[in-house]
Amino acid sequence: MASQDWFEKDFYAILGVPQDADDAAIKKAYRKLARAHHPDKNPGDAAAEQRFKDVGEANSVLSDPEKRREYDAVRQMARGGARFTAGGPGGGAGGFDDVFSTMFGGGAGRGGTRVRYSTGGGAQPDLEDILGGMFGGGAGPAYGGTGFRAPQGPRKGADLTARTSLSFRDAVEGATVTLGTTDGGQITTRIPAGVKDGQKIRLRGKGQPGDAGASAGDLILTVAVEKHPVFGREGDNLTIELPVTFAEATLGATVGVPTLDGSTVKVRVAPGTPSGRVLRIKGRGVPVKDKPGDLMAKVSIVVPQRLSDEARAAVETLQALDEGFDPRAELFANARR
Repeated sequence: MASQDWFEKDFYAILGVPQDADDAAIKKAYRKLARAHHPDKNPGDAAAEQRFKDVGEANSVLSDPEKRREYDAVRQMARGGARFTAGGPGGGAGGFDDVFSTMFGGGAGRGGTRVRYSTGGGAQPDLEDILGGMFGGGAGPAYGGTGFRAPQGPRKGADLTARTSLSFRDAVEGATVTLGTTDGGQITTRIPAGVKDGQKIRLRGKGQPGDAGASAGDLILTVAVEKHPVFGREGDNLTIELPVTFAEATLGATVGVPTLDGSTVKVRVAPGTPSGRVLRIKGRGVPVKDKPGDLMAKVSIVVPQRLSDEARAAVETLQALDEGFDPRAELFANARR
């Protein structure tokens, strides 16, 4: 059943999906959010419980093709797609009668839904009553006899969605971006440090204007983060592959590691360090407020591609000293368990 709060709720924004999302995307978004905000997972969290209810309501509408069609039509009216003028004697054309018959296929003499209301007393129609009658809702205060209920006040503007891309560095350190609007204007906003690829940011009051006396809607901004040629990211930690020579890994060494801010830090590679070992550099990750992440340097032993005669002779000497040692013996023993 269509409800008056359909004008106020953006079910697409609640689920975090675009308006052209298909059924699979809606189902995936719902399941993810329902798991995250389920009361069993958030005991005593009233905000999570309300969020869980909102997600369920949004899914119940958007997953039903008929309800979704009706919802999209109602939201189109809320965004200014339809204007209402009083019908009846002295009223101009294009009233409720015309708007709803156009949207839902009705019309005079064609079996469509006809909506008539009294203009006496200056009262405006309550859309919940009208839509409830059109979409199979239960009986409420009638639109006849004594007229309609008083209007419920100005409505907040609709939420809008947008996308922007950031470099890896700007996403980690934070950046100020300027977005173009459909009416040729611009919105400048600060993206906080540590934003992740695919993260959504709500910009309060940057959506469509509301009715007179009501606040504007919000702008839901989805951020895409570009790849970096050197650094990666795992949560609030940054990652890097650290090349070391065979001699450095075998005998131990102190080597330099680049950081995202352009500086260099020194780390100790212990003697006998194997390829793949991760060295943690505290506080050189994502600069989040509570606790900055770390820089995780993964050791990668570099095998020389060309050897001088002297270097080859040295390696062959080492090989001879290792004769009889099988580095894969433990691997095969464990594989037979």
